[in-house]
Amino acid sequence: MLKLKHSWPRLNHLSLSFFARIQKFTSSSSSSSSSPSYMALTQVFFDAMQSFTDPAFLPSARKLHAQIISIGLYSSVFLQNNLLNAYLKCNSLADARGLFDEISNRNVISGNMMINGYCKVGLLGEAEKVFVAMPERDVTTWNTLMSGYHQNGKFCEAIKLFVSMFPSVDCEANLFSFLCATKACSAFQCSKLSLEFLGFVERKELGQDPQVRQVLIDMFVKCGAFDIASKLFSQISSPDISCWNSLLSAYSKLQGITHAFDLFDKMPERDIVSWNTMISTLLKTTDEREIFPLFSEMHRGGVQPNSTTYTCTLSACASTSNLEFGQQLHAQIVKTVQRIDAFVNSALVNLYAKCGKLESAKRIFDNSSERNSISWTAIISGFSLQGFINKSVELFNEMRSKVLSTDEFTIVSLISACCAPLNLCLGNQLHSLCLKSGQISAIAVSNSLIAMYAKCNTISAQSIFDSMSVKDVISWTSMITAYSQVGDVTHARVLFDKMPERNIVTWNAILGSYIQHGYAEEGIKLYRTMLREDKIRPNCVTFGTLFKGCADLAAIKIGNQILAQSVKVGIDLDLPVANAIITMYSECGRIAEAREFFDYIVLKDLVSWNAMITAYSHHGMGMQAIETFQLMLKNGQIPDYITYVAVLSGCRHSGLLEQGRYCFSSMTKIHKISPGLEHYSCMIDLLGRRGLLEEAKGIIDNMSIKPTSEIWGALLSNCKLHKSTELAELAARNLFELDSSDSGSYMLLSEIYSDAGNLAESAGIRKLMRDKGVKKKPGYSWIEVQNKVHVFMADESSHPHISAVKKELQDLIVKIVGVGYVKTEASEAVMHHSEKLAVVFGLMSLPEWMPIHVMKNLRICTDCHTVIKLISIVTGRELVIRDAVRFHHFREGVCSCGDYW
Repeated sequence: MLKLKHSWPRLNHLSLSFFARIQKFTSSSSSSSSSPSYMALTQVFFDAMQSFTDPAFLPSARKLHAQIISIGLYSSVFLQNNLLNAYLKCNSLADARGLFDEISNRNVISGNMMINGYCKVGLLGEAEKVFVAMPERDVTTWNTLMSGYHQNGKFCEAIKLFVSMFPSVDCEANLFSFLCATKACSAFQCSKLSLEFLGFVERKELGQDPQVRQVLIDMFVKCGAFDIASKLFSQISSPDISCWNSLLSAYSKLQGITHAFDLFDKMPERDIVSWNTMISTLLKTTDEREIFPLFSEMHRGGVQPNSTTYTCTLSACASTSNLEFGQQLHAQIVKTVQRIDAFVNSALVNLYAKCGKLESAKRIFDNSSERNSISWTAIISGFSLQGFINKSVELFNEMRSKVLSTDEFTIVSLISACCAPLNLCLGNQLHSLCLKSGQISAIAVSNSLIAMYAKCNTISAQSIFDSMSVKDVISWTSMITAYSQVGDVTHARVLFDKMPERNIVTWNAILGSYIQHGYAEEGIKLYRTMLREDKIRPNCVTFGTLFKGCADLAAIKIGNQILAQSVKVGIDLDLPVANAIITMYSECGRIAEAREFFDYIVLKDLVSWNAMITAYSHHGMGMQAIETFQLMLKNGQIPDYITYVAVLSGCRHSGLLEQGRYCFSSMTKIHKISPGLEHYSCMIDLLGRRGLLEEAKGIIDNMSIKPTSEIWGALLSNCKLHKSTELAELAARNLFELDSSDSGSYMLLSEIYSDAGNLAESAGIRKLMRDKGVKKKPGYSWIEVQNKVHVFMADESSHPHISAVKKELQDLIVKIVGVGYVKTEASEAVMHHSEKLAVVFGLMSLPEWMPIHVMKNLRICTDCHTVIKLISIVTGRELVIRDAVRFHHFREGVCSCGDYW
């Protein structure tokens, strides 16, 4: 309708002009003895027919047809052919066929036009009839039918027709013939057929032309026969730039970026097509940052970028958040480009929107003289990504009011923003719109709906998944992720096993599901299965997930093996992976290795600094944590919420009161970060350990947020340390109100009463626990020996070597008594705690030079701490315990915590 509306003024003008000229000729014919010449009249009709370019002109074409008949020019084959062409341009095959049948003296042009008309609408049978009936044909006749076969997927017929050209005496194949035949051959992607085709060309001595050889090279590359393609290329004495670009394009699509760059480096000259090929190829890989130096090199070489270059490079800036380079490009575009097209404008909008510069994005969008669905999608998704959902919806409705079709990408960008329960209502409306418009059938739309409903914790995701007639790997992966988010690892694995095909994203999703929900050992076993898949190669996400699993298990041997694999594929220096390696070493008790890897990273980000500061804090190395924090500030890195949690935790574990007070103050005054529960908890524990319980209570009273069980728990534990029964009762009452199921709170208060000699109150607390069904959380410890994790419970009896372990423990107790250990009735009760059993098993199983690393799910008790310190003396071994709060490094009777935990 829009097209017709814009065409009528031009159509009326042309019609009036034409018929005025006809009237002039008719008048001059009747009023004078001299009639207009045949050539002049033919020219008038020809000029008019050249303007008939779309269906809106069909009535005028028919009227012109009638005029030709009325003035006796109908026998002109020239006019008939041009009228035939006009009908075909107006998409009226019926009028064209009627005229074609009436042409008595058809020539080759008539037949070629009709064949082309039939091929365009897929009537290949009718085209063949015209072809067979033609008394003579030229190369265009053959090429037109051959092209029709190719465009309609009849590749075999196209090749057969090409071969049948050569016995014919009426024409000779030209370059277009070869192009069509080789494209048909390429479509089969069959190297055997390609070789037969090459043999035919060589027998006919047709392959000497460099252009013919160029299309043959393209054919072999697309068929995967790269060796033959390279050989043919080498036989061209002086390949031109088009030939080089053809091979480069094919290699970039089918051989990968490395082979493409090898060829690119060998090119004697490069034009804008060469550079664009490499830039667009990099855009589709994980090496998008390599586009920037490549663009700069192109610019230094004097090659002027075009719309494609700018669009691809700006897209790379957007995806890598390289706003600075993008702004430089923007300035260059404004300075050098006379007219910025819709694609470059869309890329600019996308850049500023993704980098959070919404005002700039909106200004560019508003000033665009030409907008398309891409630019609308860019601005809508930009606002939605930054959380301005209402503005996104407003723009979406404005786009619809412009009678622009909303493509699936626009819908997907809006649905993706509806990931919180508060936006579920909007998500439901978009879902309804997709159903009404039929866009629900688009896989990308259904996939985004699955992801939306999964994040909103509804069961609608499964119903959409079940209703999809066609599911791709993203559909399956989205559902696996959905079940993983709610902790249903079993259902996620069932879907994973049912998948017809998997990619690395799917594997990462299921590995993450296992590791994030406490099944790290099963996740690492699944990774070994993944390595047996031929087409699956781990990426940075895979390694980052695996290193987290190794950290959770404290499985340093497995971690080192995975690290070696990441180094082999060159991913160890990928920043997220490197940060995960720091955390893994730290959680495995290898603080020196963590620092070594931290220093190895050249360009550290905030996560790198936070990981290292956290590592020092967990190992009780508060001063090193503060020194690293100061170095971070010196390097210009701005701290965040997590940074201060790590620093204050380091102060807390090392008793650095003044440093902790300063950091807590500077967090709000200098860096404008509001304290959170973790910061308050660190300060209350730090003050409480120093006996400053009233000051700690004052912080709780003045907190800007409501105290949680962690806050009152920190106060309660220090009330036990300093025997403050009255404050302990206050803390306990608040704890019981917030979390009545936490056994630790009851046990602490019971012990406080017991230490104060109030045994009746202590017994009353234990009775209260029984009445409420509160059970003490079981303690367990684990240790990795020969790539296997051994788990011990208190008073363990199921481990196959438990008898030998307990006997060895008894022998060690005898030895440590000789260096000062005092056995009591209380120590007998905790004799077989899990950490003691795990340490002894490590001493029995691991070589003498190897440190013993044990992990425990609860805090280490006082007796175990004392026993393990003394064991480090009598055995001369280094013993490392990671409990629920921190690390303890025991060496020669001294613990790294300084008995401060």
